[in-house]
Amino acid sequence: MLRLINLNVPLDYTEDSLRSVLLKKLRLAPDQLFFFRISRRSVDARDKQNVHFVLSVDLSLKDENSALRHNRNLSRVSDNQKNSYEPRIANPESGRPPLVVGMGPAGLFAALTLARAGANPVLIDRGKTVDARTQDVSALQESGRLDPDSNVQFGEGGAGAFSDGKLTCGIKSPHVRHILETFVAHGAPEEILIDQKPHIGTDRLKGVVSSIRNEIISLGGTVLFETRLEELILRGGHIEGAVLSCKGTRREFLTDTILLCIGHSARDTVQSLFSQGLRMEQKPFAMGVRIEHTRAFIDRSQYGAFAGHPALGAASYKLICHTPDGRGVYTFCMCPGGEVIAAASQPGGIVTNGMSFHARDGWNSNSALLVGVRPEDFGDEHPLAGFILQRSIEKAAFRAGGGGFIAPAQRVGDFLEGRGSSAFGEILPSYRPGVVPADLRAVLPAWIIEDLKKGIRAMNAQLTGFADPEAVLTGPETRSSSPVRILRNALGEAEDIRGLYPVGEGAGYAGGIVSAAADGITAALRAIEKQRLL
Repeated sequence: MLRLINLNVPLDYTEDSLRSVLLKKLRLAPDQLFFFRISRRSVDARDKQNVHFVLSVDLSLKDENSALRHNRNLSRVSDNQKNSYEPRIANPESGRPPLVVGMGPAGLFAALTLARAGANPVLIDRGKTVDARTQDVSALQESGRLDPDSNVQFGEGGAGAFSDGKLTCGIKSPHVRHILETFVAHGAPEEILIDQKPHIGTDRLKGVVSSIRNEIISLGGTVLFETRLEELILRGGHIEGAVLSCKGTRREFLTDTILLCIGHSARDTVQSLFSQGLRMEQKPFAMGVRIEHTRAFIDRSQYGAFAGHPALGAASYKLICHTPDGRGVYTFCMCPGGEVIAAASQPGGIVTNGMSFHARDGWNSNSALLVGVRPEDFGDEHPLAGFILQRSIEKAAFRAGGGGFIAPAQRVGDFLEGRGSSAFGEILPSYRPGVVPADLRAVLPAWIIEDLKKGIRAMNAQLTGFADPEAVLTGPETRSSSPVRILRNALGEAEDIRGLYPVGEGAGYAGGIVSAAADGITAALRAIEKQRLL
């Protein structure tokens, strides 16, 4: 099997036209090309007059050695499509089942790995099924009614279930391909296997998540919703079990293995674990706002005359700039054709996030616009001081919005000029249950405000029109990642507590759906080996 890289093709290519391009490119007779498939696809939009796809294509040829000699863009690759993830079969006579806490990507893939190995895991989440959770999220958007245990942050699928379903990942992990293939097997679109910037979309991701849950159950796992971890049961520096609360009823669950996949917003759980002596440290993170432009504008800025082409969909961007204070400003979790959503998980505080459906056909496009936050910004050396800083900003936003989870928002032009907004213009905020024109200086610390101003102006040079005075800033975005890291050793266990595995974003070791899922798989495989579940 050979791989041809850097093959430029038009946006409207077909399988037949691609075959013709390959034959011409490699100077082959039709009977010399046995088989081909696309392994990677990206968009090259550097020349707005010639936006096109760049492909990597795997080929099976009659004379591969001759083709290699005559084309430097060809290389030999293995035809083995299997990944390195091969779960071993657990001993059915093993002891107590492992407990997995949290049903975000880390928890789901940890539990799926354990279930496929025959370990019969018990998977719990404080929230509800993704379908019931969707109703609770809608209630917050439509009427400002918050369920603290079932919202954008908590429930089946975790925070990623109400996002864009982005699967871009910067980590080098042998599990990445397996994760993508698992998503496809459970209903995600097949193009995520080849696209450079794959996404599923919130609407499609919900069905994928519930299908993974059903596989876990079919393999002998147990899934418990509305079930909270209250405290660990410890003895001599190792796990003996946990105290769980299920719909208000407390009970002990005995186990020697707990995978802690709690997500970045379970502040009460982290506080409880800290009080039990779990070692933690402050961790840098980022905060800021959501910035909205019209989708049509972003499409034109990125694709020029090709904007709106059905093969392209809504355009995205990724911007970064350095600031004199060293914190930096960057865009994150860009949601093309999406909306800004209410992501609060505690009463009396505003939190924003972004979400897109698979079609990405909303009127606006939005992105988090974030400033780096360092431990010295926390104002205290306590390991959980970052939570206090986050919460103070969320409360300030709630006051600025006037209650009812109405969010403060400001036109970019007013923000840059240092004056509050009194109305919105051509670009209308998408956040529900609604926004109030405001001055974000009443919400965010002065150093974040100043860096955001510098960032917007610098990014306007990278993407002309980014600083459009009519663009809208809605805030705050405080939950980009966790401000605390739960310390773990080389075996993945919590320091000084054997059998406890801190995993994923909430533990401070991941930064997105795929990286969290990979961390969950790694932790599960370590637990299988370490706790002798085999």
